[in-house]
Amino acid sequence: MNELLELAADLGKMLKNGGKIMCTAESCTGGLISGFITEISGSSEWFDRAFITYTNEAKKDMLGVSGATLAQFGAVSEQTVREMVKGAVSSSLGTVGVAVSGIAGPTGGTPDKPVGTVWMAWMYPDGIIEAECQHFAGDRQSVRLQTVKKAFEVLLDKIPKHMN
Repeated sequence: MNELLELAADLGKMLKNGGKIMCTAESCTGGLISGFITEISGSSEWFDRAFITYTNEAKKDMLGVSGATLAQFGAVSEQTVREMVKGAVSSSLGTVGVAVSGIAGPTGGTPDKPVGTVWMAWMYPDGIIEAECQHFAGDRQSVRLQTVKKAFEVLLDKIPKHMN
């Protein structure tokens, strides 16, 4: 937990110094990413809002994810998280965003998308969106916390390369 708070604090310093604003679109993490962010005093200077879109309806209503995308690819897919992060940034003051959708378990896995599968997407200040699939091991809480850590690590690594 302390490591995640340190990562969130480092992210905050980077965003504040760069004049950038963060937003999140979370499904499987249920607000954990934004929860760690808002543990940091002063985060309102660099964090605008979080969209907790656990259901497909929420993804469509709050983020503008296409029903056709969800029908064709499912909630846990590259296409969906790309639309989620784009919707979060466009519906907020955010200049940087992260979106996550996955199967934390212990139920819900399939042969194609086993428990621990998490799709993640990041939108950087230059508008570039990147997405990748992770396969985390462990129980539900472990999968969720590993997702938070990965979200922060990628942001810390990639934001400087995408500053405009």
